[in-house]
Amino acid sequence: MKAIQFGAGNIGRGFIGAVLHEAGYSIVFADVVQDLLDRINKDGKYTVHISDHNSYDLVVDGVRAVNSGSEDAVREIVDADIITTAVGLRILKFVAPTIAKGLIARMEAGNDSPLNIMACENGLRATSQLRELVFAQLPEEVKEWTKTVVGFPDTAVDRIVPPVRCENPLDVAVEEFYEWDAEEAKFVGSFPDVEGLTPVDNLEAYIERKLFTLNTGHAATAYLGFIRGYKTIGEAINDPVIAATVKEIMQQSGRGLIRKFGFDKEAHFEYIDTILRRFNNPFLQDDVLRVGRDPLRKLSANDRLVLPMLTAKGYGLPYDKLLLAIGACLHFNNPDDPQSVEMLKTISTDGVRAAMSKFSGIEDAALLSEIDDAYAKAEKI
Repeated sequence: MKAIQFGAGNIGRGFIGAVLHEAGYSIVFADVVQDLLDRINKDGKYTVHISDHNSYDLVVDGVRAVNSGSEDAVREIVDADIITTAVGLRILKFVAPTIAKGLIARMEAGNDSPLNIMACENGLRATSQLRELVFAQLPEEVKEWTKTVVGFPDTAVDRIVPPVRCENPLDVAVEEFYEWDAEEAKFVGSFPDVEGLTPVDNLEAYIERKLFTLNTGHAATAYLGFIRGYKTIGEAINDPVIAATVKEIMQQSGRGLIRKFGFDKEAHFEYIDTILRRFNNPFLQDDVLRVGRDPLRKLSANDRLVLPMLTAKGYGLPYDKLLLAIGACLHFNNPDDPQSVEMLKTISTDGVRAAMSKFSGIEDAALLSEIDDAYAKAEKI
């Protein structure tokens, strides 16, 4: 069995590649960083350091790498069993042409065996987005063939993989916990026998549970930690004020999820407590500036700050702590982050209300006023 993993970064190696390797797949990484490709092909293996209260090492061997835009990558797709990505939503459009060419070559080679493609990204329906990008580049006859033999299941993935420097640059440090859910109905052929890959019916519920609990809490910890002068997520969450505030933020988001999807309240609040413990992992020194990067994306209408706030508000539930998370985000000042620079410039020029309307699409004047108030409160937390 062969899997092609687009994206040979820390998540690709430390999460998706490692899980598939343990399930018996030979892993081919596809990336554009030539030094990284050369090192993978030279060493043929790397170590995943499980850095948690239960710590151990996992060797991932027998790996290869190709340039993701090359004909080599196209040829690898011809006999692949699974294709996964961990490149970021904005990079999917650069991956799609290679996948499209690979599918054309696969059809021409007469390989009608099932192939399933999963975009393992932080975002809603990432695989569906990738499918649209791929189909836009396929001839009509290949589209029809693809519909019968290629599955595009959407996924929800969860594992904290911070950029910890290891002695071997290919090695990765990760937390022990991980979750990988996939939409069973969209698989072609049998569901893969991969430990930790869980088939689900209502994937949207699991995607939003992760995005608006883990990612919401992670971002809020970073932005509140930045305001209070902390460098790492661990330092920030050990501040009692931040810990209590982040828990309330996640609970307000959680109440909206419970109303929307019918989650069990006690189980969901236990899930929140589990995530808070994960933030406090002393072995993973995750950087506040890394977690807080790309604030404009995080302030968009369907992302981790605005959507849970609007969901809670829409159900008539409290959302003041979610507003505080948004207010804290608007203070994020990282000169090395283009989105942070753009955000602060827009706020300075147009004011908080106009800036938030531009960033999120919110037009409700009363709500924009509440965000302006939260911006002022966040600075004093």
